[in-house]
Amino acid sequence: MNADKLKELQLGAGAKTRPKRALWAIFIGVALLTGLALYYAWPRAADSLRLGKGGKPYRPSQPAPGNAATNGAAKVAAGGQASAKAAQAGEAALTVSGYIINRERIEISPRFMGVVKWIGVKKGDAVTNGQVVVLLDDAECRARLLEATARLDNAKAAAERAQLANDRVAKLARDRVESKQMEDETRLNLAAAKAVVAEAEAQIVLLKTYLDWTVIRSPINGVVLEKLVDANELVTPQSFGGTRGPSTALLAVADPSDLQVEIDVNESDLAKVFLNQHCRVSPEAYPDRHYEGCVAEIAPEASRQKGTLQIKVQIKSPDKYLTPELSAKVEFLTAPAEDKPR
Repeated sequence: MNADKLKELQLGAGAKTRPKRALWAIFIGVALLTGLALYYAWPRAADSLRLGKGGKPYRPSQPAPGNAATNGAAKVAAGGQASAKAAQAGEAALTVSGYIINRERIEISPRFMGVVKWIGVKKGDAVTNGQVVVLLDDAECRARLLEATARLDNAKAAAERAQLANDRVAKLARDRVESKQMEDETRLNLAAAKAVVAEAEAQIVLLKTYLDWTVIRSPINGVVLEKLVDANELVTPQSFGGTRGPSTALLAVADPSDLQVEIDVNESDLAKVFLNQHCRVSPEAYPDRHYEGCVAEIAPEASRQKGTLQIKVQIKSPDKYLTPELSAKVEFLTAPAEDKPR
């Protein structure tokens, strides 16, 4: 019974073989598709051609066919603009940040101790060369000037008296009435009286100078940076120490059209900087604004602690956007080999 069931489940010899024709058809189809893909993917010289004006083929790396004069002019114009921009902008060999400063900051101080009687400017005011900005109390100087004037008048009277005596004695000496000794004495008295007159006149000149010093004038055209004193305040030309002593300066003024950028350059970058080198200055507050500049000063001594050397760049044609003590970026531009110092 079991043997009959096993015979029924057993496969025949023909059912064990697979159809070979269908398998070969699959292989042939895959091969054809692979060949077509390789054919269309292979690069050809004609693929790089484009059609230009008039249907003429050209390569993208070459100029399109057309008006040769127009193409040449476009090339010249493009080259000229590129070279002009390169010449104008220059290449930055080094970029360093620093601070905008006044080239000269002048602190106006009195020539002697005095009290401020009047001050006519405030911080930010524009001043001109020779403008009166401060008046010191001049009462003492005027009193001394009156005293010296009276002393001069007295000296002149004494000199006139000595002159009359000398003339009288000289006449008597010629008539053999007075001795030669008396004549010499009167002559010397006259010389001494004239010397006293000259001394009194010099004292008056000195006191007038002191009186003129009580009028403080601006030495430059500029702007008042700081107002250091007020009216009725005591000032002196020298400091006696401490923080509560008299002020030693009245005003601080500077020329706003004479600005520099003070920067510290690392010693490893010093080879990229030289005197009169062209620079481009950009204030950090207005990064889109650029100003021409040049290296005006290279410090003769470096800072050992920081390993830097101080450089000052003069700004050409500064305007209202440049404010002293604000930071600015300086680009040191490259120069042709013949322009560099040897």
